[in-house]
Amino acid sequence: MGERVDEIAPSRFVLFIPLVLAMLSMIGPFSIDTPFPAFPHIGDEFGVGTEQLQLIVTSYLLAFAAMSIFHGPLSDSLGRRPVIVGSIAVFAVASLACTIAPTFELLLVGRVAQGLSAGGATIVSRTVIRDMFEGDQAQRLMSRVALIFGVAPAIAPIVGGGLLQLGPWQLVFAFQALLGVVLIAATLIVLPETHPVSARVPLRVGEVVRGLTEVARQPAFHRLAWAGAFGFGAQFLYIGGAAIFVVDLLGQGELDFWKLFVPMIGSMMVGSWTSGRTAGLVTGRKLVSIGFVITVVGGVLGVAFSASPLATDLPWAIVGPSLIGLGNGMAYPSIQLMMLDLAPTRRGAVMSCASFLVLIFNAVAAVALTPYAASSTLGLAIAALVITGLGSLCWAWHCAATRPVPAPVAAGH
Repeated sequence: MGERVDEIAPSRFVLFIPLVLAMLSMIGPFSIDTPFPAFPHIGDEFGVGTEQLQLIVTSYLLAFAAMSIFHGPLSDSLGRRPVIVGSIAVFAVASLACTIAPTFELLLVGRVAQGLSAGGATIVSRTVIRDMFEGDQAQRLMSRVALIFGVAPAIAPIVGGGLLQLGPWQLVFAFQALLGVVLIAATLIVLPETHPVSARVPLRVGEVVRGLTEVARQPAFHRLAWAGAFGFGAQFLYIGGAAIFVVDLLGQGELDFWKLFVPMIGSMMVGSWTSGRTAGLVTGRKLVSIGFVITVVGGVLGVAFSASPLATDLPWAIVGPSLIGLGNGMAYPSIQLMMLDLAPTRRGAVMSCASFLVLIFNAVAAVALTPYAASSTLGLAIAALVITGLGSLCWAWHCAATRPVPAPVAAGH
């Protein structure tokens, strides 16, 4: 483990590996956000309202979360490429099912199938990074992938809106099916198998459970995982509630989602770029601390602007979410690497458990929190501030628990 990439993959493909990994990791958020502009059209065709349309997001997230716990352990047993390719193939078929769905209920079935399969690419691609690199190199590549990954939520609603100018809402899901086919080809051509047979664990139910238990029993994993989950959860309030925030609260149109996603995700990309550029110059621990300070500042400013007459005015309405995105971009790559290093032989299980926590929190928030918090910009801002505060507390707890113990001073000194 920790081999150099040119010892694993043909040299002519090395430059494309970060791009392919980023595309694989971004298929999850891309699938969430692309249908947003189509919500009014779907609602009109099937005669459903805003609350039912929100199920298009929630059903996908719940299915993603339920299956995410298995993708990583499967890749620990079968290898990374088979799990990635197989899951994307199912995703492409599920996207076609959404395209031809004759009822809203069957559309939701297709979204569930998309959620069950998308994690194979999104989750396992992160383990490939740590399989290939370690130390500063791993941080640079994880940050580079996060930088490209950050494009997905920004361009997804723009792509969705553009597709609606070319045809009906079904075209959005047909495009996702095509994307799946492209990613299968890219994986087979570019991506090496980074988890050798000698390092794999037996594919048995007991072994899978043992690996997940081994990860879940580590207090450090929970501190790091919940820090990351809460940090991104504050940002996801705006992503998952974008249809309400952008259209209902800010009074924008179906082609205006970029006004939220470009600044917020652009800031996250700047944070990821900063993480990569400072690898070897600033410790991951310090970078995460700075990132969480920025998210809290973003949360405070979000509340301040939302409580003022500027609450629904741009750009002030998106200052808070953008700063939260900047802090997350700086912190999240290092948090992921710290978690992966907790169990070197169970990296797939680590990413599965971490993704499961993030997704369950986001799915529950989408159902139980977003519809109520999004009744006003102030409600969203307060909820985001509380969640960023919880993430910062988890990180502070981890720092306190892992603080180096000073060496005892020898007598006479």
